[in-house]
Amino acid sequence: MTARTDGPPGPTVLLSPPDVGPLEESYLIEALRSGWVAPAGPDLQAFEREVATRVGTAGAVAVSSGTAALHLALLGVGVGPGDVVVVPTLTFIATANAVRYTGARPVFVDCDPQTGNVDVDLVADLIPRLRARGERVGAVVPVDMFGSCADYTALVPLCADAGVPLVEDAAEALGATHAGAAAGSFGQVGALSFNGNKIMTTSGGGMLLSDDTELLTRARHLATQAREPLPHYEHRELGYNYRLSNLLAALGRAQLVRLDGMIARRRQLRDRYAKLFAPVPGVRLLGAEDSGANCWLTVAVVDEDRSGWRAADLAAHLARRGIETRPVWKPMHLQPVHVGAESLVTGAAERLFARGITLPSGSALREPQIARVFAAIEEFLTVRTGGSAA
Repeated sequence: MTARTDGPPGPTVLLSPPDVGPLEESYLIEALRSGWVAPAGPDLQAFEREVATRVGTAGAVAVSSGTAALHLALLGVGVGPGDVVVVPTLTFIATANAVRYTGARPVFVDCDPQTGNVDVDLVADLIPRLRARGERVGAVVPVDMFGSCADYTALVPLCADAGVPLVEDAAEALGATHAGAAAGSFGQVGALSFNGNKIMTTSGGGMLLSDDTELLTRARHLATQAREPLPHYEHRELGYNYRLSNLLAALGRAQLVRLDGMIARRRQLRDRYAKLFAPVPGVRLLGAEDSGANCWLTVAVVDEDRSGWRAADLAAHLARRGIETRPVWKPMHLQPVHVGAESLVTGAAERLFARGITLPSGSALREPQIARVFAAIEEFLTVRTGGSAA
């Protein structure tokens, strides 16, 4: 057992730092030397093709962020002012904000407490209730939480039968699968994020994926300020500066080559966490049984009544030792910016927010950093249980 220290023993161990190296450097240098530094370029086109091929969709449009991808996806399925959109309450704020960008209103639904993904039964109850009072349901937006796909076996036919577009927020789930199909391929359109802490990164960026080529063409038009195909600059509608640069696409291409290896490292780390916590009463890993997850972030859920300690206690202990953790997402129905929004909740998301802790999960973490994390957790558990956690 590692002896207790008085303070952080070295640089902070981050939750999910970018995993980049010589391959990314070589792709970027080649893109720079090609002269394609402006937004358009061959790496951008290749990146879109390669991700679409990986996910199994007809096409893709790379954009500046996952939020931009969600915004364009919602516009693409016709969401607009006066509509309501069904959104999980347990998600990152971008999912809900993108709905409001369109002028629609999010209606929040709670999660399955075992997976953190949207509760399909609540969605099934909510759609007819909304319609019964005259609301137009513009879309359902499930989110693939922490790299584990939502239950699309149930959601896809549910939305199809209801005639409601399904927009998949797969920002956290590139490389994950459900029933043999890839995250980002479900529904009418999917959205990915390549933010710096995601499973793979372009520094900042996102992508729309769809089999609907007209939707993708429309999204590409809007993402380039809705410029008309004329020699001069002419714009007949409101557009957005949502383009991804060729240089960032080159970085993404290198990351895509390494994606399977990065997922494997995260899964190995999750398996080690599972082994560490297996004998600890009241602790489980969220969605640990999902063999198709990309293991983006490992979330431990702590039942204080059984464990005798809180997730926040472990977080504070790790912070004192220079190890970054975070709670799970604060539910949208509790966010001040969405105060007053309609919600259908059971308390599941609030309990996960109170009891969940995301642990260092990045594929860039090396063995000395991982050893620090595990030694610190074992130290905490030993103090709390009076015996060895191992």
